[in-house]
Amino acid sequence: MKDVALHAGVSQSTVSFVLNGLEDMRISRETRKRVKDAVDALGYRPRGAGRPPKSSGLGVIGLMLDEIATSPFAAISIEGVQEEAWKNDIIVEVVMTGGDPQYEAEVLKKWAQDGVVGVIYGSILTREVAPPVGLARHRATLLNCYDAAGKYASVVPAERRGGEDATKALLAAGHRRIAFISGESWMEASDQRMEGYERALRAACIPVDPSLIAEGNFLPSGGREATLKLMSGKTRPDAIFCANDLMAVGCYEALKELGETVGGTIAVMGYDDQEIAQHLSPGLSTVLLPHREMGQWSVKELLKTNEEPSIERMECPVVPRQSHIIGAARTATD
Repeated sequence: MKDVALHAGVSQSTVSFVLNGLEDMRISRETRKRVKDAVDALGYRPRGAGRPPKSSGLGVIGLMLDEIATSPFAAISIEGVQEEAWKNDIIVEVVMTGGDPQYEAEVLKKWAQDGVVGVIYGSILTREVAPPVGLARHRATLLNCYDAAGKYASVVPAERRGGEDATKALLAAGHRRIAFISGESWMEASDQRMEGYERALRAACIPVDPSLIAEGNFLPSGGREATLKLMSGKTRPDAIFCANDLMAVGCYEALKELGETVGGTIAVMGYDDQEIAQHLSPGLSTVLLPHREMGQWSVKELLKTNEEPSIERMECPVVPRQSHIIGAARTATD
């Protein structure tokens, strides 16, 4: 649906309203035609995930998340869970608990009474969790989190490997003075991405230079401030690796203020592959967080029988665009 929206030059919500035949929405005839033409051109076929099923008596998986609205990744995880569950004639019930233990307990009690197929217990931040006692009543998997005892099967992103591969991509592009802008230090993902960065430098026999590391805050403001600090330091970086895409947005702004050209005089790498990454100019090279694939894995693991719980660290592949290779941005616009 996102591809259709891009092709038609409209929002994804507009595509959804048109395809669902909502005639009471004030969408012009011309816009409806553009959407339908895009559907025909791309060969789009609506999928069943997320739609109320016509039949009854299907199995149910409970998906419990601490937060949804604070991150775009929660919605992607939910879609992955729904898609995989529907392939197995299972529907998904989603609850957001805000981390309230009593609310979690009541929902788990209800799901036990309903006889759900299983429960996926998820966190918006990659972290260690103490699963609620009531989760033991269910066959369960942990999504984007893990328990210290390893009682439950769990899936998390391979953040260290992602940070390492992103740095290797910068090294392969010829950069040697690679700066790193971290996120907030209390976040596990930030620490692990920096560990991967340091590991790649050491493997390339390049000393880790503390003057090329600056702390950010996972927001554009932090990326901008950290970039200005790095660029005024004693060692000018020839590439900046930002621990998430939002900080890369601030990095772009700071470099523009300084008269630098991303992909021209300096390289930039992000992390997350948020929607904005492909719309920056030049397109932001970044690392994909596999939230859809993690959601799908959780369902597959939940439906397995008689297997020992395992921790799956899912690959975070580099998504190369123009920002990390000097000259690539200019070539792309010639």
